Amino acid sequence: MKRVVLDTNVLLVCISERSKVHWIFEQLIANKFYLCVTTEILNEYAEIIERYMGAKTSDEVLQAIINRKTLIRINTFFNFRLLRDEDDDKFVDCAIAANAHFIVSHDKDFNILKNIDFPKVHVIDTEEFKRELGY
Repeated sequence: MKRVVLDTNVLLVCISERSKVHWIFEQLIANKFYLCVTTEILNEYAEIIERYMGAKTSDEVLQAIINRKTLIRINTFFNFRLLRDEDDDKFVDCAIAANAHFIVSHDKDFNILKNIDFPKVHVIDTEEFKRELGY
């Protein structure tokens, strides 16, 4: 099973049943991949979901994530600072510490990782993720 870091933008858009990428949330709930997170990532998930969908939805989604048997909590000890947006570095650091297969994101700021040989971090979009999961 794949170890994955979901960028907040992907998690946010996959929650709604009306979303064309809701299948990601369904696969998460069905334990079809390992979700790698740090406390900092969980806090950002909660904050952004609450901002756009309200506190109740944020609490429900976070509880669903936290209760997954395929959740991998990561402690990062190094800050690689590979991205221009320092706020996104937490996803890269988590992916490196978790030895994740990839980060799923549509954020173009992650494209710089394609030109960095070490540490190697793969970033894919939701369509590539769909193919990776064989969904």
